[in-house]
Amino acid sequence: MKKIDKVKVGLGSRSYNILIGSDLLDICGKLIKPITQMGDVLILTENKVPNIYLKKVQRSLTKQKIIHSRIILPSGEKIKSFQYLEKVLDRMLKLKITRQSTVVALGGGAIGDLAGFASSIILRGINYIQIPTTLLSQVDSSVGGKTGINSRYGKNLVGSFFQPQLVIADISTLKTLPKRQMISGYSEIVKYGIMADRRFFSWLENNGSEVINHNKAKLLRAIKVSCQNKSKIVSADEKEAGIRSLLNLGHTFGHALENYSGYKLLHGEAVSIGMRMAVDLSVNRKFCNIEEANRVKNHLIKIGLPIKPKPKKAAKNALLDIMFRDKKVRNNKINFVLIKKIGDAFLNDKISRKDLEKFITTYL
Repeated sequence: MKKIDKVKVGLGSRSYNILIGSDLLDICGKLIKPITQMGDVLILTENKVPNIYLKKVQRSLTKQKIIHSRIILPSGEKIKSFQYLEKVLDRMLKLKITRQSTVVALGGGAIGDLAGFASSIILRGINYIQIPTTLLSQVDSSVGGKTGINSRYGKNLVGSFFQPQLVIADISTLKTLPKRQMISGYSEIVKYGIMADRRFFSWLENNGSEVINHNKAKLLRAIKVSCQNKSKIVSADEKEAGIRSLLNLGHTFGHALENYSGYKLLHGEAVSIGMRMAVDLSVNRKFCNIEEANRVKNHLIKIGLPIKPKPKKAAKNALLDIMFRDKKVRNNKINFVLIKKIGDAFLNDKISRKDLEKFITTYL
């Protein structure tokens, strides 16, 4: 029997498990069957997911006599759009999907977000399961029930909170992940340390390089601890009324940079720059000392993550405009996630646009 680590997301009747291990695609049919019962499965995947992974899932479903079909979409952030949402919904209806059907999202964060949102609105909601195949999606986007698409006004502005029935994180799928994607995903791992888990951050300082270089034991531990941190917060604040907002550390700056780059910056790269900026802003506002900020900066550099934005000075107003359209803005104020020290994040909405403009100018 394969060793499987289990992390529970506790949400009462909507609780579910995150299963973490190696070679889980081979047995995913068995893991999924209790959820599908007698219903069929629709696999929603992307063309950059190696065909071998899709075949493994299909074989495993067939072995359990689960009827299944598939939709293969292009890869990348572009599929998180009204255009692709409509295509997916149309195909689902053409396949005569029912309320007994289950959608399986096989791929990275974009496919998971789109599949989850489509599942939440088709027939007023059907079950879905996440099988994330990137590091970033295994430790972040597949967990917590945030689903959605982008609009021309910004990232993730159209969506819903809709929890999966199960998350299967198979680290074997990370072997074919490009190094840049692996490093990008790591930024969401280190975020948990900076935000809420000082001991984990210290462990990452010593072991982070081995995590991104596929040391099996250390990779499994990093994913498990990340999921435990996220699960704890989601269980306490599912719909981001309070503490869950801390998970947005680095994301206010990051989403603006990602959007401005036309999504040429990977999400984790943008979040890395955003975290560095958020920590520096914490120093700027005298909440945090420079030594803590330098630990964060030095670790990001050691891993190979970017820490400085590239837009020219002319981009300042564009970045500010994107930031002030962020869904976390309240009463025309941005609720920033700042830190007092590593492992101790808090929310602050007292920074004026003028002060923010001055701060951003130091980076451009």
